[in-house]
Amino acid sequence: LENLQPEIKKLAERLRYEVSVHGKQQGWSEKVARFHFKKNLRRIITELYVRDNCHPFKATLLVWVQVPMWVCVSLALRNCSVGATDSEVQEQFSAGGALWFTDLTAPDSTWILPVALGLVNLLIVEIFSLQKKEVSRFQKLATNFFRVVSVVMIPVAAAVPSSMALYWLSSSFVGLSHNLLLRSPAFRRLCGIPRTKSDSDTPY
Repeated sequence: LENLQPEIKKLAERLRYEVSVHGKQQGWSEKVARFHFKKNLRRIITELYVRDNCHPFKATLLVWVQVPMWVCVSLALRNCSVGATDSEVQEQFSAGGALWFTDLTAPDSTWILPVALGLVNLLIVEIFSLQKKEVSRFQKLATNFFRVVSVVMIPVAAAVPSSMALYWLSSSFVGLSHNLLLRSPAFRRLCGIPRTKSDSDTPY
């Protein structure tokens, strides 16, 4: 998508000229000319998305799978920890922890898991924010919103069973690992990911 922007800009300038010339010949008003420009530009951009197989909607597909799965697994862990009808499942959770969180049915009284979760989520948000050089007002608001959510998740994770906090931390850590790995120039070359203007040779 980033690599397409110069081509889109060039085609938009050419289209604006063609619409201007055609509009004068046909006697179009400014409003009609703008309508035809926007309509044809959308068509051109869609053709470029199809050509390069990079429609923006594809970037959201993972979210539609990931969010429901995250909610379902969280609820399942909560039910196994505190609401299990089979007491044997709850007993296994209460003795199935490790290190300082030996009881997965109880909240983490040390706050290590919740604070680690907040820090990892903040790191993910900051990595995304550093990636953008030119940031719109909406992107700034979204970034600040996710920063607040990352901090709010700390007391929430401290109030739920350790099994949920551990799952949330593991999920966020995998997300952070993916983000860091996808910044690696060597890994990007290995996967055939095209280089963009915003890519850095020293991303870390």
